[in-house]
Parts: sequence; C-alpha cells; structure tokens
Amino acid sequence: MKNMLLSILLIIPIIVMSQKPSNPKATPETVNLYRNMMKLQSKGLMFGHQDALAYGESWVYEEGRSDVKDVCGDYPAVYGWELGHIELGGSYSLDSVHFHKIQNWIKLVYERGGVNTISWHLRNPLTGGTSWDVSSKEVVKSILQGGTKHEVFKGYLDKMADFLLGLKTDDGIYIPILFRPFHEHTGSWFWWGKNLCAIDDYKALWRFTVDYLQNEKNIHHLIYTYSTDRFKTEEEYLERYPGDDIIDILGFDLYDRGPDYPEALKNCAATVSKLAKEKGKIATISESGGPIATNHVWWTMVLETIRPYDLSYFLVWRNPWQPAGHGAFAPFKGSPCSADFVKFYDDKKTLFQKEVTMEKLYE
Repeated sequence: MKNMLLSILLIIPIIVMSQKPSNPKATPETVNLYRNMMKLQSKGLMFGHQDALAYGESWVYEEGRSDVKDVCGDYPAVYGWELGHIELGGSYSLDSVHFHKIQNWIKLVYERGGVNTISWHLRNPLTGGTSWDVSSKEVVKSILQGGTKHEVFKGYLDKMADFLLGLKTDDGIYIPILFRPFHEHTGSWFWWGKNLCAIDDYKALWRFTVDYLQNEKNIHHLIYTYSTDRFKTEEEYLERYPGDDIIDILGFDLYDRGPDYPEALKNCAATVSKLAKEKGKIATISESGGPIATNHVWWTMVLETIRPYDLSYFLVWRNPWQPAGHGAFAPFKGSPCSADFVKFYDDKKTLFQKEVTMEKLYE
C-alpha cells in the first residue's frame, strides 16, 4: 500500500509538468504560470479583485492602496483589469482608468508574483454601440472573415495587440496574462451572446481572435479563458466551447442575485472542476459578486460552498469610485462584511498575495 501511494505521489508532479498552455509557442514564463496555477489549485483558492490597485470606496489613484488590503492587511493574489475602449484608441477604459496606469500596475503585480487577468467589453463593431448593444443579430457574422466589418474588427485587435505587446519588463520579458474575451455568452446581454449569434459563429469568433493574435501579431504570453455565465448542465456549458486546442482555463461568472445562488454556485463549480480535470485544464470562478452590504457572512458562505472543489481563483468585481449601477463587491475599510472577510482570509483554503509570492508562479 505504501509503495502504491509513493508511486501516485511521484506521478502527480509528472502529470502537472506535462501540462502546457494551448499555444505551442507560449513563452517560458507563460508555461510556468500555467503549470504552477494547475498545481496550486489543488492546494488552495486564490482571491481576486477587479481594479484592485486603481481605486476603491471613496478613493482613486492612491499609490499602494487597496480596499482588500485595508481590511485584511494583504493584497489579492489575482488582479482583474478591463480594456474596454482600447479598441477606440482612447487614453482610458470604459471604467475611466488610464491605460498607461493599467500597464504599470500589471508590471507591478508581475514583480510581486501575482496574477493578472484581462477582460474586454469591446464596442459593437457593426452599430458603434457598447458591448451591451444587442439591437442586431448580425454583429458576429459581420466581423468574421468575409463580413462587412471584418477589417474594423481586425483594427480592434490591432489596438489590443499594441497594448499586450507593451506588457514587458525592463529586461524585455513579456508578462503572462489570463485573457478573457467574449465572456458570459450563455446570456444575451452582450452582442456576442447566445441569442445574438449562431453557435458556429461564436466558435469562429474565438478561433479567429486567437489565430490573429498568435500568428499575425506574434503574441505568445496569453492564457486563454473561456467564461460562461450561469448554466445547468455540462452540455449547456460546452455548447459554444471553441476547442481544447485554443482554451486553457475553464471558467464561469456567477453573481449572487437571489436565494438560488449557493446551489447554482455549487453546481457550476462541481461541473467546471470536473470538466477541467478531464481536459487537463485550469478551473476558475472568473467573475462574481454578492450583496455584501446586507449579507454580512457572504464570504464564508461562498467559501464553504466551493471548498470541496479544485478551483484556481475566485475574482469579485470592482468597488466603483464613481456613481455606478452597483455597490462595492469587495470589502472596504469599515464595511459591515469586513469581519467575515477576515475569516475568509484566515482560512487555509484561501490564498492572497503573500502566499502566491512565495509560490514563485513564474519560475
């Protein structure tokens, strides 16, 4: 029995080391990040926060500050950044964060050993509206090869590529990024949503994007994240999945909008972690948030719900510094959920900046 256990323990590192991102030309640092995230997800759950260093409750652009750090004394392990409006050639994002500052923060996070993930609420190339402009069901078809807006979309990708190629250290090392475009497609509130385009067109959109960034723009420091909204079955989750050969992370977004949240969270986490194991991919909860202003034990509820599953990270959305349609999704100094969040932080299951720095994810 002991010999059998020893054999299993010896096999596990070999399995992890055999895993690589889907891009055969991925940079060494990108390969290392992927492998280490794969290994780490069986050890603990990294906590992530959108725009964590940029602003928070009643503050903006204060160097070294983070609402999460104000509460628990530590930074998140994963940092989310939004590049909506990069395609317009503007100087700041749709959340009014300057792109040059985002680049600097991404470099800082990399130096600390943290993880950067990028989302992209790109404009509607057909109508000129926002990502939420769902007035036409022809948008995706129009930007694929042969479509009337294909060149417009390529222009969008060129501007995104310029930003990504600027993510380098002083030594010229490209900083690995988890890239999460065309997300929440199981809903229909974005122009790429399920009721706005055919299944094959959605897959083709993904495949063209990856091919263009890798082969036309020579970008090899991205880890590609497939991210649905809520779903009920494996079949629904995989319906528009573009392929194992271009996807690295299986994720889902799920906000707490009612009493069914714990059960939905449990079901989605169980399904995605199972599929990720079968496919040799990383599993994650790529975007979430809940009513922490009224549910003061939300953090420990979430943790107990997903504790049984191997998930790489759990990222909550931003704490807006301007008027927005939502409140804070992470704790902040004096927030009523702070005590519960400290319990979440202290739990051995959760990982923050201090732990991931020691893990040396890029080596």
